[in-house]
Amino acid sequence: PDPERIREVRAWLEKANDDIRAAGVDLAADPPLTGDAAFHAQQAIEKSLKGFLSWHDTPFGKTHNLNVLSEACAKVDQTIEPLMREAGPLTEYSWLFRYPGAVDSPEPKEVLAAAAISKKVFEAILNRLPPEVKPKTGG
Repeated sequence: PDPERIREVRAWLEKANDDIRAAGVDLAADPPLTGDAAFHAQQAIEKSLKGFLSWHDTPFGKTHNLNVLSEACAKVDQTIEPLMREAGPLTEYSWLFRYPGAVDSPEPKEVLAAAAISKKVFEAILNRLPPEVKPKTGG
């Protein structure tokens, strides 16, 4: 495999791992920073999927839409599709709680579920990629 592709994919996965860690820190805060944790859960999924697509040389453009990214991933590997159905609804976390507005912060229970999905997606992606692209920072 191309060393540049390995570096690119690993970079996506390291950023995804950082987002998983950041969500954990946000949830451990007193009081929990649930909006920020929700954002990081979405970002972890997005970056995991972009890493997977990068490995498979599948273009994805500039999008935060997990449904679009999930569709592209399922075209590469259909076995990932059921998990992607769980992740898709978290797309709105890329923006919903990031700015002032009428939406309250999510409940911790909701964000814990989102964080669990992000970890499942991250692990599922790692399991579908070769060892040389796995993050050096964990995973």
